[in-house]
Amino acid sequence: MPDSPAGPPSPPVPLAELLAREELGLHRIAGPEQADLLWVHTSEMADPYPYLLGGELLLTAGVQLTDPDTYVARLVQAGAAALGFGVAPVYDTVPAALVEACDRHGLPLLEVPPETRFTAVARAVWRLMAEARHRELRRVTRAQQALATAAARPDPVPAVLRQLAVQLEGRVALLTADGGVLHAAGGRPAPDVQTALARLARVVAPSASSAPSAPSGPTGHAPSAAPGVMPGVMPPGATPPAAGPGRKPSPSSATDTRAGTHLFAYALGGGQGLALVLATPRRDSGDHTVAGIAVVLLSLLTAPHQGADAAGRSAALVRLLLGAAPQDVAPLLGDGAPWTVIHARRADGTPAGPLNAGALGAALGSALSDVDRETVRVLLPGPHEPVTPQPGWTLGVSGPAPVSALPDADTQASRALGHAEATRTPLSTHRPGTGGLAALIPPDRAEAHARTLLAPLTEPLAETLRCWLGLHGSWDRTAVALKVHRNTVRQRIARCATLLDADLDDMDVRTELWFALRRR
Repeated sequence: MPDSPAGPPSPPVPLAELLAREELGLHRIAGPEQADLLWVHTSEMADPYPYLLGGELLLTAGVQLTDPDTYVARLVQAGAAALGFGVAPVYDTVPAALVEACDRHGLPLLEVPPETRFTAVARAVWRLMAEARHRELRRVTRAQQALATAAARPDPVPAVLRQLAVQLEGRVALLTADGGVLHAAGGRPAPDVQTALARLARVVAPSASSAPSAPSGPTGHAPSAAPGVMPGVMPPGATPPAAGPGRKPSPSSATDTRAGTHLFAYALGGGQGLALVLATPRRDSGDHTVAGIAVVLLSLLTAPHQGADAAGRSAALVRLLLGAAPQDVAPLLGDGAPWTVIHARRADGTPAGPLNAGALGAALGSALSDVDRETVRVLLPGPHEPVTPQPGWTLGVSGPAPVSALPDADTQASRALGHAEATRTPLSTHRPGTGGLAALIPPDRAEAHARTLLAPLTEPLAETLRCWLGLHGSWDRTAVALKVHRNTVRQRIARCATLLDADLDDMDVRTELWFALRRR
């Protein structure tokens, strides 16, 4: 099967649901009854293998069908989920050899009647996908609300575990680094399942005494800690344990199966060495998202009590909410310590919610996060480790700044995020001027010159000109960075040229304007 990208942002459609659409008149005439459909593709090629991603319902009228057995074998090799054969105009009935080949290779074969267009089948699949996606979102939303309510109870950790067990209809437990059970909920699993869960917990949150001592293999890597265990993607808020000398970082999540039971383990953030383990009878769409929400909540609930720095920030927040001036609370925030502002957006373009923002903040090492429409803003107190790309996010990072300069840092982060999106990079960091010739001019004189030169420009025009020059005059990248149409960029740049009475194709003019825009 060819390498497949991640599937679409919706659950798969069961074949039975498509067959239940009576208006389509589809009939399964060969192959298994069950299949999950991810896509719909129409092809009359003799071998569509190179163009399949896997999971397709492939529709064809058999225009170039010459060898049914080879044709079906190639579809199965490509990972196709089912084959829909349109009766007419090429064939009056589905070829018997094709029916036999689908039965032999285990590929569901659907007969598409002459009155049903392929586009109608595709439209029905997309509609079923949308309905499934809405059901999943409703389920995740209800689970999120239920878990958040449980987290507000007097006994939050056991309450969250009980609610998670209800939502996933399985066994959940919070294990310590040495395998001890802190809290558990749900039915007690079989002994072999408990043993497998404990092993998974050691994979994602190994104790200090369980450091690998086995000899390295021929390539220098330690042997697998748990055969059959599948390391997963880091869930929101989970932080893998730090790697010691000669020790590879542990995965943040892992999965396994035991006698038809699906097993999961997630490392909790907070440095406590705790792991959340789950055993469920099935793996439904959205389960990983629900578990990720629980991981974020449990990471926050089990984290150590806040220290003096966190207490100072909390006090500053309270005073600001009560009307204190920012300069009055700056000492509580440590005005001399550098702060970093981070702007982030989801790489897939989906809106970010408060839980996404909290998870990103936890991954970056800060509890100070906020969502402004589709943009997440995180305040990172310093000193801190360098900011690294985060899976699924595009980040813009400001330079270090004291509390009094946080508005400027916020602008830097916003511009850096626009630059990252325009250049399609996961992370962009604000780079301050390095001095050079610009350092020879006194700052007050440079700023006065910049104000005079750029006086004719409004703020939107000046920002567009700065972004356009910074992206080497690219209309498309500037449009992406500013989230406007490329024609809007052209109109603004032309307006700038008119108001400044300058030739923006002249490199000398561009250099002077860039210098001024950096000083304004």
